[in-house]
Amino acid sequence: MAGRVLVVEDDPAALQLIGFTLESAGYEVILVANGIEGLRKAQEEAPDLLVLDLMLPGIDGYEVCHRLRSDPAGRERRLPILMLTAKSQETDRAMAEKMGVDRYLCKPATPEEITAAVRSLISQR
Repeated sequence: MAGRVLVVEDDPAALQLIGFTLESAGYEVILVANGIEGLRKAQEEAPDLLVLDLMLPGIDGYEVCHRLRSDPAGRERRLPILMLTAKSQETDRAMAEKMGVDRYLCKPATPEEITAAVRSLISQR
């Protein structure tokens, strides 16, 4: 197994596509559809990487990042975060970096781009 990836995405089609893409690349994948559940799974499941949408129900991707990076256990563990979002403005990217995102990828991203970003971030861990 190449690693465990938690995917937090509210669009069911995108969630399934990302999940299928990463499973096909050999990753164990955990899929959730909202920010609150994503935060909980990130803390409980100890994934090797988090793929996170920005616009989510419950709490948004910025808040998920903020809470993970603010938590002492989360800071120690330093979970890599790939933000995968349709928001392409420079202000969105800057805010994500401020919240502690490791890589920012805009939708639509190809399966190859997603897999390459995940592979790169996990290998840097």
